[in-house]
Amino acid sequence: MTTFVLIPGAACDAWHWHLLERELRARGRDVVSVDLPCGDDAAGLDEYADTVAEAVAGRGRLVLVAHSFAGFTAPLVCERVPVDLLVLVAAMVPLPGEEPREWWRATGHPDSRVRRAARDAQRAGAGPAAEDVPESAVPGSAADPFFQDLPPELAAEAAGRWRRQSGTPAARPWPMAAWPEVPTRFLLCRQDRLFPAPFLRSVVAERLGMAPDEMPGGHFPMLSRPAELAGRLEGYSRPAAR
Repeated sequence: MTTFVLIPGAACDAWHWHLLERELRARGRDVVSVDLPCGDDAAGLDEYADTVAEAVAGRGRLVLVAHSFAGFTAPLVCERVPVDLLVLVAAMVPLPGEEPREWWRATGHPDSRVRRAARDAQRAGAGPAAEDVPESAVPGSAADPFFQDLPPELAAEAAGRWRRQSGTPAARPWPMAAWPEVPTRFLLCRQDRLFPAPFLRSVVAERLGMAPDEMPGGHFPMLSRPAELAGRLEGYSRPAAR
């Protein structure tokens, strides 16, 4: 049986996947939602990848689903366990030797405020590090770069679930020499305010040499559109669809 392995972004945990996990399980799918040691200053990307590998030990037919900052972690997992498919959802795409905190500048992220806040948060070891919320943003409001398409109660809970994110993973170069030889799909969200669609189209084309798939929604489709995202993942997991 295929196992969907859900890897959270910076300062997030398994809760941020809970609606998607419920949807996948209702469809009879096996799911592992991983909590990373994001608050541990001794843990870097290798430790994050080790945590995922340990969580899926002994399972077959793995589909890794990586959100946002997890784009730096998921490829490392592919070196540790056999992976059938890697799905990047609104994710960062690294280059060999690139420090995550430098990714914003290197990719030419269009919003200087977001770029500066992310860099400063990562250097300070604050949360939510790779995805820092501007102080003026109220969860679910027009200024919110994360949860603008969620119901107010869910947006507030999602924001309240941010964990402390150590800056350690952001300060170490991405250790892989090349992207893993694993089938890869990229799914961007057209209303994403953190990683705008035109920006991600360019990043994916330049760094992965492919065109991303697209769906409606903001940066957290696992909370705003779990049924649609589950359908996408099921489609990706079918061998004929690759």
